[in-house]
Amino acid sequence: MLPDGTEREGGVSMSRAHELRLVSRIAQMYHKEGLRQAEIAQHLRLSQATVSRMLKRAVHEGIVRTTIIPPPGTFGDLEDCIRSSFGLSEVIVVDCTEDREAAIMARIGEAAAHFLEVTLQDGEIIGVSSWSQTILRMVENVHPMRVGRAAYVVQTLGGLGAPNVQDHATHVTMRLAQLTGAQPRLFSVPGVAPSREARELLMADSFVQETMSLFGKVTLSFVGIGPLSPSEMLARSGNAFSEAEIDQLAGAGAVGNMSLRFYDQKGQPVRTRLDDRVIGMTLDEMRGVGRHVALAGGRNKTEAIAGALRTGAVDVLITDKFTASRLVQMQVQGQEHATL
Repeated sequence: MLPDGTEREGGVSMSRAHELRLVSRIAQMYHKEGLRQAEIAQHLRLSQATVSRMLKRAVHEGIVRTTIIPPPGTFGDLEDCIRSSFGLSEVIVVDCTEDREAAIMARIGEAAAHFLEVTLQDGEIIGVSSWSQTILRMVENVHPMRVGRAAYVVQTLGGLGAPNVQDHATHVTMRLAQLTGAQPRLFSVPGVAPSREARELLMADSFVQETMSLFGKVTLSFVGIGPLSPSEMLARSGNAFSEAEIDQLAGAGAVGNMSLRFYDQKGQPVRTRLDDRVIGMTLDEMRGVGRHVALAGGRNKTEAIAGALRTGAVDVLITDKFTASRLVQMQVQGQEHATL
C-alpha cells in the first residue's frame, strides 16, 4: 500500500498502470487498427485533445517506438555516415551492379532526375555545368513538368568548344529549360580562354555579362566532379588544360575540380595562373548557391569527390554505393591517422 492509498503491483502504482494501459490501448487503435484520432475519441468517450496527448505520451514512455527498415536497394547507413562526416545537407547513394563508369553515370543520372523533379520549386533558377556526361544522363531522364516550373536554366561554365561535341553543352541547357518550362541562358564563351587577357575580353561582351549576372541568383545548381585528368568529352571539347599544365596543378596539390575550379585534398582552392583563364562560376559563387548538387562516382574520382565535399561548396551529393563505401573508408582511415 502506497502513502496515497493506491496499491503497488510489480513496482508500478496501480493508478499509473491504469494510465499506461489506456495509453497503450490508444496507441494500438491508432497505429495497428488504423483508426483516426476522432474515431478513437468517440469510441473511448474522450476528447480528441486527450487522445493526441496520449499518443505523444506513448512515444515518451517507450510504448511506441519508431523502427525504420530500409528497403532493398537503399543505403541509409552510408548516406548518414557521409552526411555527418562531410557536413552535407543530403546524400543520395544509388544501387549499381557494376563499379564501372558508364553504369555508375546512368544510375546517378536517374537519381538526379528524380531529385530534380520532386524538389524543384516554382520560379527557381537552375545552374548546369557544361561538359558533364553525368548531367547529360540526368537531363535524359527528366520528365516534362506540369508544375514546379523554373524561371531560368543557366550555363555556369563556358559552353563553346570543338564543333564535334559543341551540341552537348547546348543540348543540356536547352533541353532542361524545355522540360522545366524555363528560359535558357547559354554561356557562349569557351570554358578555358587562351590567356587571361582573352578571358577579360570575352567577359566584356554584354550577352556574357547578362548570363554571369544570374550566377548570384542561382537557387539550384548541378555540377560534375572530375579528377585532374580531363574526361574524354572535356578533352575533345578543347576546354581542358595541357598535360604540362595538369602537372603544374598536381604540383600545387590539386586533386580534383568542379567546373574547372581546382582544390586540394583538404578542400582548399588551388589557385594558379591557370585559374585566370577559366570562364565560369567560382568556388565562392558555388558556396553561395542555395542547393549545390554534385553528381559523381567512380574509383578514379573518389579522391576528387572527397576533396570537393570538403570545399564547403557542395550541399547535396548523389553517388553510387561503391564510391560511397570508399568515401567512408577514406574518412575512417583519415581519423585513425589523426589519432596516431
